Amino acid sequence: MDRAVIYARYSSDNQREESIDAQVRACREYCKRKDYFVTHIYKDEAKSGTKLAGRDAYKQMLADVKENLFDVITQTSQVKIPCTP
Repeated sequence: MDRAVIYARYSSDNQREESIDAQVRACREYCKRKDYFVTHIYKDEAKSGTKLAGRDAYKQMLADVKENLFDVITQTSQVKIPCTP
């Protein structure tokens, strides 16, 4: 069974915390279908995806992947994680 993490983020005050809850729910359902074991949920609330500054959960996820703490990152949208950190 692969170890999975969930990364959820919303970018502005125009979105609500429920947005993250919906992302986490969708990712949990996906992990269940794929038989992934969710080890951690990383959340960045009201953080822009264009900069790393202030995205503490994202930075922690990058550190954790270097420590081999999980195998798979799940998210609801590709735009939640930039291609070049």
